[in-house]
Amino acid sequence: MSIRAITPLDGRYASQVEGLSDYLSEWALIRYRVLVEVEWLIEMAASPHITDLREITSAEVQTLRDIHESFDDKVALRAKEIEATTRHDVKAVEYLIREQLQGTSLEDVSEWIHFCCTSEDINNLSYALMLKGSLAQVWLPATEDLVSVVVAMAEQTRSIPLLARTHGQPATPTTIGKELAVFVHRWRRQLEQIANAEYLGKFNGAVGSYNAHVIAYPNAPWEDITKRFVERLGLQHNPLTTQIETHDFLAEVFHALTRFNTVTMDFDKDVWSYISLGVFKQIPVAREVGSSTMPHKVNPINFENSEANMGISNSLLEHLASKLLVSRLQRDLTDSSALRNLGPAIGHSLVGLKSAIRGLRQITVDEVMVRAELARSWEVLAEAVQTVMRKHGIGDAYEQLKEFSRGAAIDQEGMQRFINSLDLPEDDKSRLLALTPETYTGLASELVRHISEG
Repeated sequence: MSIRAITPLDGRYASQVEGLSDYLSEWALIRYRVLVEVEWLIEMAASPHITDLREITSAEVQTLRDIHESFDDKVALRAKEIEATTRHDVKAVEYLIREQLQGTSLEDVSEWIHFCCTSEDINNLSYALMLKGSLAQVWLPATEDLVSVVVAMAEQTRSIPLLARTHGQPATPTTIGKELAVFVHRWRRQLEQIANAEYLGKFNGAVGSYNAHVIAYPNAPWEDITKRFVERLGLQHNPLTTQIETHDFLAEVFHALTRFNTVTMDFDKDVWSYISLGVFKQIPVAREVGSSTMPHKVNPINFENSEANMGISNSLLEHLASKLLVSRLQRDLTDSSALRNLGPAIGHSLVGLKSAIRGLRQITVDEVMVRAELARSWEVLAEAVQTVMRKHGIGDAYEQLKEFSRGAAIDQEGMQRFINSLDLPEDDKSRLLALTPETYTGLASELVRHISEG
């Protein structure tokens, strides 16, 4: 962490996004470019159609792969030194690899590095692998932590009744567990789409038409060669592009991420509201300060932090999703600058995830308060009573309950007096008389099973 960092991800939140640097930093971009370059040389050497490139032995293949596998800060900084002269970051990687091959048995094939490639051939595969790796290895595990915490809370609170609020006003009761389970279900739908996303790649030259490839080796099955190469890297081949991979798949991934982030913001706001209403109590942490002037304060800062970071992530992701789909003619360079913000886009989401998890581990249900609030809210049984009245054909049931209950202070005695005045079959009247706000929760507790089955 640097106290002079100008972004919070490199300063205040650096420890929370540390794992992303292996995938989304400048260091990682150079490393993945090295990977693509050396694997392309290996691919070409294995192809019988590229007759002027000699075969590479298994030991030499390992030598090439060692350049990527042993990649460290020193090598990355050397690439930046070369770039200071070339003023071209991909060309610098090409020269770096050639430099690494000097004095080895592969020195004679160093001219084949970057053969028939445009920079975007290297970059699009690198960024696809970077995004795929960062989500699979860092971001998705954090989402699994969040979901598992909420699953456990939902199951523990599946039967604890809760006065629901629609439009901020008291409404039909539910259970805390069921309301938490709703978010689990929403998250899992988005995570399934993210986990199953397609990651596309292209390797077809300066304008996507294999021009240099065909002039060099007219009879080589270039589409088959590059398709095999792209798929060997763990990506899906995009056969029709301009100079750039068209980035449609990136927009699809980013849109799915924004949906997940937005569901999480909704969750943060709801938990914040439940804390404000007293449904959840925050557990004080020794030596933590809630307010610089009000000693009693324990603020829901983790959920506020999560909401803010998810919002920043969405702003970046939404811009990238719309911007990257547009490139003038066969290409312009705007995507190159935009893609360098993958790290902040994913990083702020990761910070938001970790903040929400931290907040959840510091709250507990105030069951006494929850039940006391329900005991004061007999008016919420108006729905139940008018429904049974309508079942038996009592006219103006809704209107009668509206006049009786709307805006009025209703207690148990008043509600039961109204029920007793109704001409209802004894079994239905008895069931209504036995009903309390605390027990009027429908199937809420049973519905929680869906997240266990999922």
